[in-house]
Order: sequence, then structure tokens, then C-alpha cells
Amino acid sequence: MNYRHTYHAGNFADVVKHAVLALIVRHLTKKDAPFRYLDTHAGIGAYDLQGDEASRTGEWREGAGRLWDMPLAADAEALLAPWRDAVGKLNPDGALRYYPGSPEIVRGLARANDRLTLCELHPEDAARLRWRYGREKRVTVVEIDGYSALNAYLPPKERRGCVLTDPPFEEAGEFRRMTEGLQRAHAKWPGGTYALWYPIKDVMETDGFLRNVGKAGIPSILTGELFLTRPNDPSRLNGCGLIVVNPPFTLAQDLKVLLPALAERLGRDGGARGRVIEVAPEKL
Repeated sequence: MNYRHTYHAGNFADVVKHAVLALIVRHLTKKDAPFRYLDTHAGIGAYDLQGDEASRTGEWREGAGRLWDMPLAADAEALLAPWRDAVGKLNPDGALRYYPGSPEIVRGLARANDRLTLCELHPEDAARLRWRYGREKRVTVVEIDGYSALNAYLPPKERRGCVLTDPPFEEAGEFRRMTEGLQRAHAKWPGGTYALWYPIKDVMETDGFLRNVGKAGIPSILTGELFLTRPNDPSRLNGCGLIVVNPPFTLAQDLKVLLPALAERLGRDGGARGRVIEVAPEKL
């Protein structure tokens, strides 16, 4: 599976990932102390939905495009508001043309004393990140393998923060690398919040991944999943999920409201649904 960001910007998976990320960051901003954000697979920061790559797939039309001009029910829309605000900052004229990647989502919500470390291994994408954020003192761009970054940049000097791991799933063994990377990172910085995005094709594989994460000896883990359809065909992308370690205390309940609303709006058929699973309890 090739999931390079630029071809899939603004699709349903981006909406899920970024809506949850925005809720996490909004929670971090409620305290005065600064936080650090580490993005292990940062992409290029923001995307032109009329550009060549995004136009080839047009996936954004079935993701952000379905949400942009039509709000959800009031309770779910309130939870989507941080995401909507971040997207709106790139589209001040009201027409949806530009879509923020995770770096831009966090940058738009972060405060002047918060810090962002953006890691990207692809040389061209790393160069575009440096062009976009090179003048901002609060943003550091590093051309590095994302899993190596977990060793190099944790723990940060800030005691609070979030790590997003959103790999391209271009190679076999990605679920194993994510689990091992999380274990190493958590051992170095147990107080951080970790968010790990994953695609759902074969539910046997993803359920096994969740079991392995749950056995990793790390407390307080939940995952939120959105299915576009019944996962009867393991050869296609049926949905996606986001594991969150040390989630904000309201996140589980928030996702129980937001994910079903997104499933109703973005789903392909009656099999669409959202669910929240406790992967590991607060105390093991």
C-alpha cells in the first residue's frame, strides 16, 4: 500500500486523523505550560487540492469535500470545530482548495511558546517542509527516518506534548515497526501522548496489531476506528484507525460522538460505522 500524503490529501483518513489530532492539541493548549509536538512522518505540511497529485485521485472529494459546506449534527460539529478552524485558515475565501497536513493542523492551533519538530525522510518533501517553515523559530524540520526520530528527539525538554506516527505503509512489517517504536518511545517519555495512524484492510491483521499493542506493557491506550464499509474485502482500504496513548480524559467520549457522525457522512454504504476500543486500561 502506497500512502504518500500528497496523493491522498484531504481524504476520509486525513479527516479522521486530523480531527482527532486537533482535539488532542486543543486539550494541550488548555494549560499554560508549553508543549512539544513531534511528527515522525510529516509530509509537506499543506496541499493544493487542485495540484497534480491530489487531482489524480480526487480522494478529497469523498473526505473533506463532504464536510466542508455541510455541518454535522450540533454535538459532533462542536468536536469537529478545531479541525474546521485549521482548514479554514488556509481557505479564507471560503472555497476549499488547500488542505492542511498534520504539521499545519498543529501549527495553526499551537501557541507562540509551543514547539514543533517535523521529521520527513523523503528528500523532496523535507525540502518543501523547510521552505514552508524555515523562518519559524518554533518549528524545526529534520530529514530523518521517523522511527529514528523517536530515539533522537525524546524526551523533549517540555514535559507535555504529542507524538504523531503516520507512516506511508509502503513496506511489509509496518505494524511491527510501529509497535516497537512505541515501546521504545514510551520507555523514554512515558508521560507523552502518542497517536498512531493505521489503515484497515484486513481486520484480522489490524486486530492482531491492536492486541500486540495492548500486550506491550503500556497503560492507558484507546483506539478510534472508522469503517467506510463492512470489511469483507481485505484487498481494499475499508477504513482507518488512530491509536492514542495517554489520551485526554474526554477523548473516548468525544470519539463515541464524532466517529459515528463521520461514518454516517463519509461512509460508502450501510456498513459504515465508528467505534472506540480500550486497548489497555489506565493501570495494568
